[in-house]
Amino acid sequence: MTEQLAQEGTVFIVDDDPSIRRALSRLFASVDLASETYEGGDDFLTRAPRQGRGCIVLDIKMPGLTGLDLQRRLLTDGIELPVIFVTAHADVPLAVRAIKDGAVEVFTKPFDDQKLIEAVHLAMARDRANHRLRLEDGELKTRYGTLTDRQRTVMDLVVIGHLNREIAETLGTSLKTVKVHRGQVMRKMGAASLAELVRKSVRLAGSIVHE
Repeated sequence: MTEQLAQEGTVFIVDDDPSIRRALSRLFASVDLASETYEGGDDFLTRAPRQGRGCIVLDIKMPGLTGLDLQRRLLTDGIELPVIFVTAHADVPLAVRAIKDGAVEVFTKPFDDQKLIEAVHLAMARDRANHRLRLEDGELKTRYGTLTDRQRTVMDLVVIGHLNREIAETLGTSLKTVKVHRGQVMRKMGAASLAELVRKSVRLAGSIVHE
């Protein structure tokens, strides 16, 4: 059962108060959510799996590395786990900063258990969606990496609307050769139509820009 829950994602609880960690662990266990506890930001960075799936329930104000510091560190390190903040301090500027940096929600202690659970389910769903997108982007980059330089040039010209005849003139090659290259591009990129190839090209460009 534990292994199955972990596959669905883990709630990583980061709070310097042991009583809060215990309470949150019991709360998530009551709704069949797997969780792990960490006593602070430094502890999380030391022990947490780098490829962990799920979300983080994170205290804002902690000794050492604060919750906001950890959130920024995760963004810098490319760790895209959704973050939910819980804090004993109703500090509006801190909450605004956390949301701007991508937090799913900010709760003030004492918080409503049901609302926190709903936020965790939302964060888990967001992580699953992001994970699927990362896998798809990775496959797209792998496919693109199989293209030769000439095939990439042909692909670039195709997606901006050039006809085969125009591509042949641009590259100084035969129409037959362009058709061969175009067919290889479609096959290697897994595109069944020109429209699909264009969509893949746009998505590929976007994923490269955000690396």
